[in-house]
Amino acid sequence: MCFFTVSEQNSITHNKLFIILGRFLMKKTENIIGFAVLILGIVLGYAFLKTQMLFFRWMIGIGIGYVLTRAFFGFAGSVNRAFRTGSTKLMRTLMLMFTVTAILTASFLIFGDPKAFKLSVHPINLGLVLGGLLFGFGMSLCSCCASGSLTDIVTGLPRAAVTLFFMCLGVFLGFPFQAKASWVKDSVISTGSHKGVFIPDWFSSDGKGGYLGAILVTVLFASIVSVLSYMYERKRKNENSFSGVGDERAQDEVQQLDTKNYKFFSKENYEHIFSKPWSLGTGAFAFAVLFTLLMGVTKSGWGVSTPFGFWFGKLLYVFGVSAESLAEFTGKTPEFFSGAVFANGGSVQDIGIIFGTLVCLLLAGTFTKTFKSELKITFMDVIVFAVGGFTMGLGTRLANGCNAGALYTPIANFSLSGWLYLIVVTSGGILGNILLKKMKRIG
Repeated sequence: MCFFTVSEQNSITHNKLFIILGRFLMKKTENIIGFAVLILGIVLGYAFLKTQMLFFRWMIGIGIGYVLTRAFFGFAGSVNRAFRTGSTKLMRTLMLMFTVTAILTASFLIFGDPKAFKLSVHPINLGLVLGGLLFGFGMSLCSCCASGSLTDIVTGLPRAAVTLFFMCLGVFLGFPFQAKASWVKDSVISTGSHKGVFIPDWFSSDGKGGYLGAILVTVLFASIVSVLSYMYERKRKNENSFSGVGDERAQDEVQQLDTKNYKFFSKENYEHIFSKPWSLGTGAFAFAVLFTLLMGVTKSGWGVSTPFGFWFGKLLYVFGVSAESLAEFTGKTPEFFSGAVFANGGSVQDIGIIFGTLVCLLLAGTFTKTFKSELKITFMDVIVFAVGGFTMGLGTRLANGCNAGALYTPIANFSLSGWLYLIVVTSGGILGNILLKKMKRIG
């Protein structure tokens, strides 16, 4: 039985057509804006950033933001996805990325001058343990890490804004501990060449710098984590508690480009180049390349969280707190806080991550849909995200970095601290997810 007249049915059909047409035009408009924004960002960066190094960091930041967004990639998700859905695919992919990046980094150290690089061989101490636990706990509450809070400024503004503000506060208040506390600065165990444990030192007698042995140890550790991840996922599947991740299923379902009927100027080719999600593996290799470029040019690895404390201090500076007072409290120099935001390399790189995320979504034609999807926020959300952001920020100073500076870069630089941080940050993430489950915020 039909409840609508012919004219009413025609009206409904026309409305649907208008909706479809509107979505099509919106997507096309976003695509055009995306190219314009990308070109404008590159041109303005080249014209106004004062040094080539700042421009390079700007471009690296854009690349990182693009990769994180296009590949549904992140570090917090490796723990959160496993706990909430049973999927360990992201964790296993991270192990692949760590291994590839370590091998690429080794090429610089073997064929170049290791002393020219500022390697992230961090101390092993109480600060590492407490900082990792705090950071893992916070990233579960906020569903993001430090780099994730930057991409989420575009994809989940209310949550990211609260998280980022309190993470900036946590980093700022943690600066004095990082600068002065012996349990953060001194290592309980170290090798001859660094304050922490540099794995190549274990094999220094091989006459090759110990890098081959360090690579094998990295492969071994990554393999152990991958095997444990597979075992955990199998357990969840056998218990019928495995639900999987929607984004990962979407990545698996991406169809290959039809090369038989290939046309360069076609909708299918555009979507293949700019819209369809990358696999986690593609994201991992792209990230490894960006890290290697950063390492080769700047002579140091990737970090995210230190500029957060700079931004908070800069805010206080704008409101009248002197640079000298800020320096005395934090252990930084007055110039650190009096300098311009876009004269700070780490700051430029972090802002580039936000920009790269925006460009990715615009080129894919999903910006409006994505931006609107997470605009609602409750008072309890604010409390949870504030606590999570603050614990993450403070944790970065105790552990001498976030998932970028205390996990990824140290592992790529053959520091044992990175692997120990992986254990404690995962433990902190589990604790945070257990709390969220008790609060009935997750299933």
